[in-house]
Amino acid sequence: MRALIIASVLFLTPLLAAAAGGSQVPLEKANIDLTDQASLQRGAGYFVNYCMGCHSLQYMRYNRMAEDLGIDELTLRENLIFTDAKPGDLMTISMRAEDGEQWFGTAVPDLTLVTRWRSPDWLYTFLKTFYSDDARPYGVNNLVFPDVGMPHVLSARQGVQRALLEPVAEEGAPPKVKGLELVQAGSMSPSEFDAMVLDLTNFLTYVGEPVRVERQRLGIYVLLFFGLFFIVAYALKKEYWKDVH
Repeated sequence: MRALIIASVLFLTPLLAAAAGGSQVPLEKANIDLTDQASLQRGAGYFVNYCMGCHSLQYMRYNRMAEDLGIDELTLRENLIFTDAKPGDLMTISMRAEDGEQWFGTAVPDLTLVTRWRSPDWLYTFLKTFYSDDARPYGVNNLVFPDVGMPHVLSARQGVQRALLEPVAEEGAPPKVKGLELVQAGSMSPSEFDAMVLDLTNFLTYVGEPVRVERQRLGIYVLLFFGLFFIVAYALKKEYWKDVH
């Protein structure tokens, strides 16, 4: 039995590593704050402007998002809905799976659960680590997701980064990227771009579990109840058993 458990762990470890990101690149910490409503609102705006042309949020409704993030219906209609969709509709797109396969080589994924499937740190680092690579169809590659099939949609904001390569140890060995260097500035400074990516990551983390903040709030009350109940139960136990010897 012990040998079976050890074998199972050894078998599952690489699979779990692949599910966590599939890359050995250290992930930057995304200090998300799901109580920061302003950040979530900015992230929603960034998503519909830069990401929603290709990526859907098929398990989220516009009006649910607006209600949770404190967005009034007029602002929702004017700034966050760019199609004939209604506020009660799911946040889907018109791109078909076969269109994604034709244009990008694979069906474009829905991003509702991306931070639960990967992690907020993975997404945050992924969005920051695109670099120019003329060998790729869209001229860019990514440290966290090598050979990514999408363009760098935030390049106008971030600018252009180039890869810094380690010296090749053996002839014919593929070069390894040791870091990135900004060679062409974008419309944002590095700190401003980091803040933008954090807002976007914050928003997609909310989308993956909209009730998370409420669940955590209720969890505190549940723990307090159990603490109080334990005190009462212990006092009753002492009272009932004090004469039993």
